[in-house]
Amino acid sequence: MPKHTVRCWIAALALVLAVAPALAGTAMLPWKGGSKGDAGIRDLAAEAIGAYTEPDRATYLDNLAALQLVARRYDDAARSLGELVVLRKAGAQPLDAVGTLRWQVYARARQLEAGGSLPFGEAYARAFREVFATLDDVMASQVIASFGSDVEPYGPQPAQLHADYLELLAQRKGSEVAVDDAVALVRAYQVAEAYTAFRPFTEKLIDEDDRRRYDVREPMLVPTPDGASVTVLVMLPRHRAAPLPTLLGFTIYANPWWSSTELRLTAAHGYAAVVGYSRGKGLSPGPAVPYEHDGVDADAAIEWIAKQPWSDGRVGMYGGSYNGFTQWAAAKHRPKALRALMPSVTVAPGIDVPMEGNVSLTFVYPWAPYVAEGKGLDEKHYGDHAHWNDLYRRWYESGKSYRALDELEGKPNPVFQRWLDHPSYDAYWREMIPQGREFAAIDIPVLTTTGYFDGGQIGALHYVREHQRYNPRAEHYLLIGPWDHVGAQRKARPVVDGYAIDPVAKIDISRVLRYQWFDYVFRGGAKPALLKDRINYEVMGANAWKHASGVDRMAPGRRRLFLVTEDGAARLRDRPSTRASLLAVDLGKRDDLPATDAPSAALDDRNALVFTSEPLSAGTELSGLFSGKLDVVTNKRDFDLRITLYEKKASGEYFQLSWYLARASYMMDRSRRHLLVPDKRATLAFTNGRTTSRLFEPGSRLVAVVSVVKEPGASINMGSGKEVGIESVADAGEPLRIEWMGSSYLDLPMGPAAPSAHVSK
Repeated sequence: MPKHTVRCWIAALALVLAVAPALAGTAMLPWKGGSKGDAGIRDLAAEAIGAYTEPDRATYLDNLAALQLVARRYDDAARSLGELVVLRKAGAQPLDAVGTLRWQVYARARQLEAGGSLPFGEAYARAFREVFATLDDVMASQVIASFGSDVEPYGPQPAQLHADYLELLAQRKGSEVAVDDAVALVRAYQVAEAYTAFRPFTEKLIDEDDRRRYDVREPMLVPTPDGASVTVLVMLPRHRAAPLPTLLGFTIYANPWWSSTELRLTAAHGYAAVVGYSRGKGLSPGPAVPYEHDGVDADAAIEWIAKQPWSDGRVGMYGGSYNGFTQWAAAKHRPKALRALMPSVTVAPGIDVPMEGNVSLTFVYPWAPYVAEGKGLDEKHYGDHAHWNDLYRRWYESGKSYRALDELEGKPNPVFQRWLDHPSYDAYWREMIPQGREFAAIDIPVLTTTGYFDGGQIGALHYVREHQRYNPRAEHYLLIGPWDHVGAQRKARPVVDGYAIDPVAKIDISRVLRYQWFDYVFRGGAKPALLKDRINYEVMGANAWKHASGVDRMAPGRRRLFLVTEDGAARLRDRPSTRASLLAVDLGKRDDLPATDAPSAALDDRNALVFTSEPLSAGTELSGLFSGKLDVVTNKRDFDLRITLYEKKASGEYFQLSWYLARASYMMDRSRRHLLVPDKRATLAFTNGRTTSRLFEPGSRLVAVVSVVKEPGASINMGSGKEVGIESVADAGEPLRIEWMGSSYLDLPMGPAAPSAHVSK
């Protein structure tokens, strides 16, 4: 199951390293270097310049410039980078030029240094000022963002980049190197060399450029009605003729690099830019507690903004994940100055985290101290994935209760324990975000973005559906495509989980769409072109956008498929069966994990039944929410289930479409537990909280994996009827048995992909 990541920054190497593609041919170059340093790398770069070919001009120039820089042909590198800047600025996404501009500064500095009159530091400062003098505020803000931070882990660090180069270098064997390998090796060296050279100078130069363009205020405290205070950071366009609308990002992620990057980009677009931190973060005294105070505190920050002389009294909020949640938390209080929202991949506490379908998810365990302990973020401990994976494995194999996780770690985790005190969607959770009729009072424009591969999509969709349910006239748009948790709030990744997304889905959400949206709301600009209806979705495999008035209107048709067993095989059929499908799971067995953390199979069939359809008709599309009714008989009082849908292609490859996760006793009502009666037939009806859209490939089949949740990544429901958090293997008893009656079915939003007037390429 995809994990709901909370990281809001792009991985360091992805900021700087364009991996060279495999090249046609097998041309080899002489290699004279060793395995412990850069000996021979400049000779290799010089040799590769003449041998390197690539049909895509932008890719060619990008890699050629790296070769020229390492070969110390700085004039040639400057010409290559100059051509590449022009090419990328003229493309569909002009901001793609920012990385090239970063290297243009570096190449110019090397040119000046090579002239013999300036040491590198002075040459770099002069080159930086020369290049930045030619850039508008938006482009300059993004070139600065491309540098990353000099504070780990917010940007590329010279030592790590050099280690990455040495690791690649150590793989070189023999006296020859293939051209494509040479390009990758030289590129790694070039990045490490450049960052080592210019990193000591960037912070001061960025601050100088900011002071030239913006009015940067010192962080300050804003009081809240209950006597607490929250930290706010402000950046304003220096040359402003009148008060401005404000865009606010409110977050528990007290990350100075993220904050300055967002402030700079917003001010560059001519808005008053404000970032606010949850109480207890930054300058704010006292402890930080996730979720509990953000609505009141964001409300206070908004009212404070409205009273400032630089504010025109209108505030819009933006941001993804936790920062999407804070927007709805603020809207619950309806501050008068709040006029628009743009939440992305939005958390809905109690609905998608720290539990989904009332099943507690383990990945939140380290997240709680990561954000709650200290005034900043404990990146080093949180990023120690080996530590956490070991803890989860030890917990699983120990058979101890879920509440014993912090006992096993040897450190209290009070926020995690508090969450476990609320296994139902009770008043604790409902107080955090709008409920029922509160949505009806939210009458401001909203644009929600999320992705099919976003583990937290269920939260974003919850707000969309509830808002449109209680306020049918709300101007609330959903934009959803083949994006993951990062891509759906920032810039679409070209490849997600091995899937190369369609060209029309390559959207830049945080740098482009965000400001189109707020310009539409606050400045009378054109509405973003993709927002043709309330629900705007990309059909994977069709390279097309479609538009519908509601999530339930996405479906090209409906098809009911029953979960049946025929001739010993589990199948999806158009008709029910009188036979049941039996699944047995020994919940007390804990020695069944793989010996290593090897990659999992494409289809996870552990503790599961795998139901497969006949080949689908050509042109079949699945778009929307799947639902179902499960008729079951079990020997336990409860169990946790997951239903995962896949496309099984004619090649045998699996493509994950969507999944549903829930505790059986809460499927009727997430706020109240209804235990099952052992050995008595029960009906469990559900509608999934995740949507997807996919045009199936010819010859594909639909596969439904119906499984019992038993893994280190979630709490384990023993079925005793006790609070799941306190159950241990001592409560497992006999193996869980579930009979899935042949009357059980899935209702699937699928049918022929008929042409529509609401399709855009």
